[in-house]
Amino acid sequence: MSDGTRVGIDIGGTFTDLVFLAPGGRIMRSKVLSTPDDYGQGIVAGLENGAADEDLRGSRVSQIVHGTTVATNAVLEGKGARVALITTEGFRDVLEIRRLRMPVLYDIRFRKPPPLVPRQLRFEVSERIDDTGRIVRPLDVEGARRVIDAILGERVDAIAICLINAYASGVHERRLHDMIRERDPAIPISVSSEILPEIREYERTSTTVVNAYVQPLVRCYLAGMQDQLRRRDIVAPLTVMQSSGGAMSAAAASERPIHIIESGPAAGVVGAAEFARRLGGLSVLSFDMGGTTAKAALIDRGEFLRVNSLEVGGGINIAGRLLSGGGYHVRAPAIDIAEAGAGGGSLARLDAGGALRVGPESAGAAPGPACYDYGGSVPTVTDANVVLGLVNPEALAGGGLRIRRDLAVQAVDHAIARPLGLSVEEAAWGVHRVANAAMARALRAVSTERGRDPRELAIFAFGGNGPVHAATLARVLDIRRILVPPLPGLFSALGMLFPQTEHHYVRTHKRHLDELDGAALEADYGALEADGRSALGAEGFAAADHRFERLIDLRYAGANSEITVPLRATPAALRELFAQAHERQYGYRSDEEAVETMSVRVIARGARESSFVPGGFGFPAERAHGDRSRLVYFGPEIGAIETAVCGRGEIDGAWRAGPVLIEEFDSTTVVPPDGRARRIGWDTVEIELQ
Repeated sequence: MSDGTRVGIDIGGTFTDLVFLAPGGRIMRSKVLSTPDDYGQGIVAGLENGAADEDLRGSRVSQIVHGTTVATNAVLEGKGARVALITTEGFRDVLEIRRLRMPVLYDIRFRKPPPLVPRQLRFEVSERIDDTGRIVRPLDVEGARRVIDAILGERVDAIAICLINAYASGVHERRLHDMIRERDPAIPISVSSEILPEIREYERTSTTVVNAYVQPLVRCYLAGMQDQLRRRDIVAPLTVMQSSGGAMSAAAASERPIHIIESGPAAGVVGAAEFARRLGGLSVLSFDMGGTTAKAALIDRGEFLRVNSLEVGGGINIAGRLLSGGGYHVRAPAIDIAEAGAGGGSLARLDAGGALRVGPESAGAAPGPACYDYGGSVPTVTDANVVLGLVNPEALAGGGLRIRRDLAVQAVDHAIARPLGLSVEEAAWGVHRVANAAMARALRAVSTERGRDPRELAIFAFGGNGPVHAATLARVLDIRRILVPPLPGLFSALGMLFPQTEHHYVRTHKRHLDELDGAALEADYGALEADGRSALGAEGFAAADHRFERLIDLRYAGANSEITVPLRATPAALRELFAQAHERQYGYRSDEEAVETMSVRVIARGARESSFVPGGFGFPAERAHGDRSRLVYFGPEIGAIETAVCGRGEIDGAWRAGPVLIEEFDSTTVVPPDGRARRIGWDTVEIELQ
């Protein structure tokens, strides 16, 4: 993979970003407006821009790594496949019963989201397997044939199979799969014992159904993407970012799209973790503010944190783990990310009581902020920042996107300033501050709510708007250090180039820790690793390049949730590791309560060549375009002051006092009057607030 150009692609709500990494480490980039009607068009436009700028021929591309929101959007918009569900007799309504969780307390108007499979498409078969895998009642084959006839008569797009206790034995599910294949060799089938052989009936059913719901759309999307690339003589493998921070082939993603539900946000965190490791194993808060949302994640000494499940379709995830139930449960590994509905395109308005609100609605790519002059008239966060002078009032993207400051002033004045009796600058500062308040909640959700003091961390800011807001946001959390990586506005696309190919496997293994059977445990791990070898082999990795990480889920006996820890050689060592993790997460440990295992996990990775990611990058040493200074409003306490404007290439290893704006092709870094900045390793700008 190291003998050609690798391409990372990130599709956002406003822009589609592409980063090209040449074999020697030279970086190329392209930024185009997203095309929501067909995201592939934006990707092709970005690739053609790269080819025009750098003579990038298809034959020189060795890999394309892509993050997509296709699966997420299908659930959010209710535009997935028409799915039929086959389940055990008596379990037809598991999807509706769900869990007793509500995302908003005391809201009597809350309604559960409608099941992705309507009741008339949920079918029962007579069979029963117990929790040890023993067949209590054989599958009624004749009854199953009638069910299959009825399903195929409904002309559904996909079928989900989830039988009770199939995690212990999938024999009946496999029989149903084969019977369907005899009748229809092409229809997508999701089988729970293959997708998620893990205890908990609702979670397994929901995960399998979500997989079936988005699978036809994801298959079509990825196939169309590959076809468009081939037509441009790009035959390099298409790799898709996983929610967990790894990568997988397009073929694997087409079969198990549940693993790419949150692929876009994951890339930026992976890149931030890589930079944190290479800058000395730092602990940072990854802060990614784009056009639609802001996302936060905790990186602890260079390592990001994972959770074993997520909800999709439940809106913005800002409140942490406890307030769930508003979406569809997916039991799949994912980076622990919190979101806020505040981005550069977030709309600012006054509510019925006259209070200022920002987001979660966004202007998106069309019509976009008022200052883009594409027809938008409602003020956005970007418009406010243009009014304040924090963002270039003439052009963005190296001059490629013209800015109309007069339209931004007009929008803020009409919607906010006049109704509140404020100056335009005061109104714009209010929009800036309210957006920060929403984003601070996301940062607290992954720090304070995880038992970490944010004052001990640095903010690692990226996204088109992250470096603009980082300093004022740091003040809210009493954080004194900010790091801004190179290519901040395209950093998620850059982050696509860091992950290893990996596959996650899980199997229920419920035992008391003191009663573990070593042979049985080894057999389960061996079976999962065999699945991993098969998947990695299919993606072209030789056996010598296979790497396996063994994990285990533990909990205090009778608890409702478990903690995943690395496997240790002895039960005593495992118990101590679990107790330490439990104390970090929940604030206490118990040396008297019994500990039990719930599931065993394996992460199978394909090893990379040492040159897969170079030790250093050839980033462009930019100088700012346009005026070398401009008037910037830093709030009522400071007012508007003349502020120097420079490029990243003009910041060196010596501290430079603020105020200063570091303008780049893809973002602007704001160093406030009481801050100072310098450039450190990996072309990263460090800001220190006094």
